[in-house]
Amino acid sequence: MTSTTDSTPANTPTLRAALWMIGAVVSFSSMAVAGREAAGTLDTFEIMTYRSLIGCVIVCAVLTATRKWSVVRLTHLRTHIFRNAAHFAGQNLWLYAVAVAPLAQVFALEFTSPLWVLVLSPLILGERLTRVRGLCALLGFIGILIVARPSPDTIGPGVITAATAAICFAFTMMLTKKLTRTETIGGIMFWLTLLQLIMGAVIAGYDGDFALPGPMLPHVIVIAIGGLLAHFCITNALSLAPASVVMPFDFARLPTIAIVGMLLYSEPLDIWVLVGAAIIFGANYANILNETRRNRVA
Repeated sequence: MTSTTDSTPANTPTLRAALWMIGAVVSFSSMAVAGREAAGTLDTFEIMTYRSLIGCVIVCAVLTATRKWSVVRLTHLRTHIFRNAAHFAGQNLWLYAVAVAPLAQVFALEFTSPLWVLVLSPLILGERLTRVRGLCALLGFIGILIVARPSPDTIGPGVITAATAAICFAFTMMLTKKLTRTETIGGIMFWLTLLQLIMGAVIAGYDGDFALPGPMLPHVIVIAIGGLLAHFCITNALSLAPASVVMPFDFARLPTIAIVGMLLYSEPLDIWVLVGAAIIFGANYANILNETRRNRVA
């Protein structure tokens, strides 16, 4: 009786974190499908403009309802600009990749972002590249080679843009980490949506040809709300359980999107993409376990 009573509270946060991560998996998968569908009518800059507009309206409504406009500050505007330029580039590359490359391959390469953080953080954040971090990064890049299988036949625009998007997302992660030392989530989200709305509108309208969403509006709404919900779900999951528990649930995105790609777009299940992605996941997970152990010792 005692063991049953004691185990229930301990399991509850993990179960709740798992449910939040299911929401994140659904959100990311919905974004990928909606992005591919919208790409037939809108270019990536137009998609990002409409997505940012919807996101900005939602964020402003939340800040107004909660009376939290005080969190929006100009103190670190330069860092916000660099962060959102990297994120804007990454999102445009990702949207292009999901339109031209197998969805499972795009998601597998996206998982390399934390590995790029390991490599680049000494330059951006001044963090030390330890032996374990270096080995994890090396293992992850072996996984990249297995996923991409570089050759004249396999390296196309989709693979290149997906891999480059992962590097952009790595810069986004590092600059976000830097901002969270002094900024609140509300302030970061406001500048994210506003700055990317401006970037998208300027670039999309530069040639004077700015397409209206028309019948693609539902897909654009899914992309906008899916993006906000995905990060909201992950944030809540991490607040309930450590990253070492949350990350395996995040990896469920890959088999999920592989099945979606097979059912909706007749994309074959490539065993080497799954093998390479598993190695990338193992490298990320090993680094998380190492960092958790170091924090406990500290």
